[in-house]
Amino acid sequence: MIALPPAASLRITNTRFLAAGGWQQGDLLIRGGQLIADDGSDGDSVVNGKGLWALPGIVDLHGDAFERAITPRPGVSFPLEQGIAENDAALISCGITTFYYAITDGFEPGLRSRATVRALLSAIEALAPRLRCRSQLHIRHETANVEAPEELIDWMRDGRIHLLSLNDHLPDLNDAVRLQRYRSGLTRRVAMNESAIEQFLIDLHGQHQRGAAIVEELCAAAHQHRVALAAHDDWSLEDVERSGQRRVAINEFPMSMEAAAAAQAAGQTVILGAPNLVRGSSHVNGLSVREAVAAGVCDALCSDYSYPALLRAPFLLDELGILPLPEAWQLVSRRPALAAGLSNRGHLQPGAAADCILVDALDGSPCSLRGVCVNGRWALQRDLPMMSAEEIVT
Repeated sequence: MIALPPAASLRITNTRFLAAGGWQQGDLLIRGGQLIADDGSDGDSVVNGKGLWALPGIVDLHGDAFERAITPRPGVSFPLEQGIAENDAALISCGITTFYYAITDGFEPGLRSRATVRALLSAIEALAPRLRCRSQLHIRHETANVEAPEELIDWMRDGRIHLLSLNDHLPDLNDAVRLQRYRSGLTRRVAMNESAIEQFLIDLHGQHQRGAAIVEELCAAAHQHRVALAAHDDWSLEDVERSGQRRVAINEFPMSMEAAAAAQAAGQTVILGAPNLVRGSSHVNGLSVREAVAAGVCDALCSDYSYPALLRAPFLLDELGILPLPEAWQLVSRRPALAAGLSNRGHLQPGAAADCILVDALDGSPCSLRGVCVNGRWALQRDLPMMSAEEIVT
């Protein structure tokens, strides 16, 4: 889904931009929503890029922080249109130009129910022409959800789903740690007492086997309709092997270094969370993203639950001496774009989509963003130096 229509043409002059081979100095020329080879024309508008850096727009394949804009507290909800608009502004303010709404097709009532999935799909599609960020749909299907699999298959057939991930967050009733962690999360999303939660989980385990069979049907449909398929939270080599049998292209949040390395060796794009990297550790006792990047088993980063973390992460990798910034930026731009089949995004070469950001400092702070360009149109600009016709001539 495209956000705003492209502007006629735009030239950003004398800027330092991140190209395939590293930093280059020069002009970027945009026309019809694409970067084009410099033909000497001025552009309908011209920005003086002196003192600024231009980088490819961020591509985020998994973000669910929008849930807080919709349901900020248990039992408290805002209209979806309001939450989506708030989220769109938050994305642009962090340099994210392509965003996959990671919508949970879960087994819980309320925010993560199929009813909410239906409503979100319709609301995002209706708002897409007014949104500034390119918006895609990532459905996180939970194995224990056995409701109407044919509905999901129809959405894939109709091109309404752009990424399908296979989730199984139903905790083992004998695993006290995971059970308590799930209960804590559930009570933040749904108003439910302890006895109701206990019966709820027992009932879900009773339908889990049927859900596992449905997952295989969904995998076949995803391949048939060319929807990108992702594994989620693989813990072991057996998990990765099963994901390989399902022919997933993406493995998001593998929980161990062993699983991450095996997924990568199997040709799966390993995506990890930027919040883990920025914080320095996982909040669910998973692998350290810093260590995974240093070991070369992380192919891309996503916002997970924090958009600012995704902007900050590449700069932090450079500061920590783990990866130089040009290489680190690939983790949030080119590599996730390729994993999702978006070959025209995540780079600043002629023919690419005109999605880029301008910053006045290389620190990864949203405060350093001076401009965000999506489809050749400014989605955000903060005191950008626009040049007059006289200045262009001289």
